[in-house]
Amino acid sequence: MPDHFNPAFRMIGEYLPLDGTIEFYGRINAILKPTDVVVDLGAGRGAWHCEDTCEARRRIRDVRSRVARVIGVDIDPVVLANPTTTENRVVTNGELPIADRTADLIIADYVLEHVTDVRSFVREVERVLKPEGFLCARTPHKYHYVSVSARFVENKRHGIVLSRVQPRRKSADIFPTAYRLNTLKALRKAFPSFQDYSYLYSAEPAYYFDNRLVYNFFCLLHRVSPPMFVSNLLIFLRKN
Repeated sequence: MPDHFNPAFRMIGEYLPLDGTIEFYGRINAILKPTDVVVDLGAGRGAWHCEDTCEARRRIRDVRSRVARVIGVDIDPVVLANPTTTENRVVTNGELPIADRTADLIIADYVLEHVTDVRSFVREVERVLKPEGFLCARTPHKYHYVSVSARFVENKRHGIVLSRVQPRRKSADIFPTAYRLNTLKALRKAFPSFQDYSYLYSAEPAYYFDNRLVYNFFCLLHRVSPPMFVSNLLIFLRKN
């Protein structure tokens, strides 16, 4: 038994009923085709592959066997050693190192909250996606209590704070935040020509200091708060 509190350890399969990863990647798997080229935007070092203790989550995230190719892309060269993709590339000068109309699907998992240049991001997504291709992204709502709290903390201090509320989170996986694409309204404004299948999703609390009482408090908060205060955006945009 691990030496930290994890409410999922008491559940079959070690994941909770409202697991955001299962929900998000379940939707992605529902639209994948064997011929697809997938771009994992912000793939990083593939920490989930090594550190997530839940086999069900690891299996549903690993799409390599279900598609033709998975290209990992990140601004950090650590992506070159990512073991969860079929090939990896480093972003330079804000441009994705991928040819026009290459991707059938782009996955951006907890990436949009870090986007500072919205126009450049939208331009690159539109350029890289094939017609009828999907942008699939998961990101906290701008008014999620975690997002609101983060805006009161200087970016350079995020690592210190997160090391306390998520003790197992490594500093290498913490990046500055901006929250410029973190409402449904902002997304629709940024991608006006895309078909929008996005929605709010309130998953189980993820920030609880590995403490049972804190976890129970946030569970109560999730039940009584307005949806945008406790939800992530699960974004599914289809290019026309």
